[in-house]
This record gives sequence, structure tokens and C-alpha cells, in this order.
Amino acid sequence: MSTLILIAVVLLAYSNGANDNFKGVATLFGSGTTGYRPALAWATVTTLAGSLLALLIAGGLVETFRGRGLVPEAVTTQPAFLIAVSLGAALTVLVATWTGLPVSTTHALTGALVGAGLLAAGGDVALSKLASSFALPLASSPVLAGSAALLFYPAFKRARRACGVTSHTCLCLATGEEQVIAQADGTLVVARTGMVVLTGRREDCYERYQGRIFGVHAGRALDALHYLSAGAVGFARGLNDTPKIVALLIASEAIAPTYGLALVAVVMALGGVVSARRVAETMSRKITRMNAGQGLTANLVTALLVTVASRFGMPVSTTHVSVGALFGIGLVTGTANLRMIFTILFAWVTTLPLAAALGAICYRLVA
Repeated sequence: MSTLILIAVVLLAYSNGANDNFKGVATLFGSGTTGYRPALAWATVTTLAGSLLALLIAGGLVETFRGRGLVPEAVTTQPAFLIAVSLGAALTVLVATWTGLPVSTTHALTGALVGAGLLAAGGDVALSKLASSFALPLASSPVLAGSAALLFYPAFKRARRACGVTSHTCLCLATGEEQVIAQADGTLVVARTGMVVLTGRREDCYERYQGRIFGVHAGRALDALHYLSAGAVGFARGLNDTPKIVALLIASEAIAPTYGLALVAVVMALGGVVSARRVAETMSRKITRMNAGQGLTANLVTALLVTVASRFGMPVSTTHVSVGALFGIGLVTGTANLRMIFTILFAWVTTLPLAAALGAICYRLVA
């Protein structure tokens, strides 16, 4: 049974990396600041860093996701229960990853804990604990993130303009980067020469910043801050998600905690490298258009909220927070893709019941 638990947890870690690893750097890719592969490399490095420090900083989440207080103490160490929770959550996240939808591993784990717990504990599941310790942080975090983005981005924009930093639209040509001006008929005109670019599309362009702040080029400074903010999100995600998965290994005593932490961190990174592309496209391009400044704002909001939640053992979802922040940016700029937002919301609503059902089925099969 220890081997089965180990396999199930590895599958969960892989699915988590595939669905979640790119979320921190989605703004780098979506704003045109960098390409897919460099963004993915940065996500992998920063998430690994957060994962390796997770048990030192975010140990409270280990206890939360061992199921203590949600199901009886005796159930939390049952091998069949631990296998069912891991498989139920992993299968739910893998289905979402295959469809390109960003969902919450936290939400999936919560659902699997409930579904497997109902059978393992004979229905003795503390639903009041579920509401206070799980449901409230999961439901409130995207609203808080969206509200913060709605407030912060206009303030940042006013500060940028007050410093004399302006933005212009660019298109990458064979000869290099050129500023372009969008016309009413959809064509693009190269500002320097007046040449009309017939093949360019508005979606292929991105905004860059001109001006200097304290003698530093604003565009390059913003790019550096954007990379740091994306790294902070990746670090916070590794910090928040790793304990939730390692908790299942610790409860089973299938592997020493230190080795379990290293294993989960490496497999999460592998999942992101191999299988992140579909969710990356959704997060980067299908929720809202963004420039570097908007992406920086979304990342700062996400990193702040997830890090604070990790410190206090609150099981918030990095997915919910990051998507909420992007949606807030989209509302401010008027570029939010409402159809995609509603699709993602539907996926969020169905994540918990689907994981609960799969957790119960898996428990019935292995018990």
C-alpha cells in the first residue's frame, strides 16, 4: 500500500505542475515580455525554490490537508483513504489540464477529502470545518484579488503618467522592433516611416513604455520588476501547494518528509515542463489582453495574497487568486473575455463535486 500511495501522490504532484506551474509567468508570455520557453524556465526555477522552503514556512498547510478536523483522526492515516484522496484530486486536475482550463488543486484536494472521507468515516465529515477552513478562503480569494487589481492598476497608471512615462504599441518586424499606430480599419502604420503593415494583427502587437525614472529606462525597469513579480508568484505557488501534497506522504509514512518534499518538488516541476502548454495559452491569451504594466499589477496582487495566506495556513488557491487578478485587470481595461471567464467559473464550480465523486469511487476500488 505504501507503494500505491507513493504512485498516487506522484501523479497528483505531476498534475499540479501541469495545471499550475505556468500561472505565475502567464503575464510575461501574454504581454509579450518574453517567449513561452523562457517564461516556463523561470516558472520552474522559482516554483522549485518555493517548494523546497515550503515545510519551513508553510507547515500549517500540512496539518490542514491531512484532513485533521475534517474527518476522524483514525481515518487520516488509512492507506486506502490517502490513495483515494490523491487519485481523486489528480484525475480531476488532469481532466482540466487536458481541456486547457486552470483549476485549483486545492479545490480538487478538498473535494477528494470529502468524497473519500464520507465513505471512510461512514459519513462522519465535519461540514462546519469544511465551510470555515476551506470554502470561505477558496470563495473569497478571487473576489479579493479582482478587487485589489481594480484598485491598484488605476493608481499605478496615474503614478506612471505623473512620472512622464508614456506607452506605445510595438510590432516585431524582420528588421527589429517598430512602434506602430493602429488604424480604424484594423491596419497598422509604422510610426517612423508611415509604412502600412497589411499583415499585422492587433493581437500580434504589444505595448512598451518610454521615458526615464531617476535616470533608468522605464521599459527595462518595468520588465525587470515584471520578472521579479512573476518569480514571486511562482515562489508563492510552490510555497502554498507543496505542503498540501506532501501532507499525504507524511500521513502515510510512505517516505521520510525531507525526501517526500524533494520528490514532490521535482515531479511538480516535471509536470509543468511537459504538460503546461494548454493552460498557459488560456491564462496568457484567453482571459484578457494585457501589457507589461497590467501583468505586473496582477502578479503583485497574486504574490501578496498567496504568500500571506501560506504564512497563516489558509488554503487559498493560487489559480483563483491569479485568475481573479487578471479578470480585475480585464474589467479595468475593458478587454476581459467574459465567455472564457464564465467557462473557467463553471470549471471551478464543478471541480469540488467531481473530485468528491472520484475520491469516493477510488476509495471504493482500493478499500
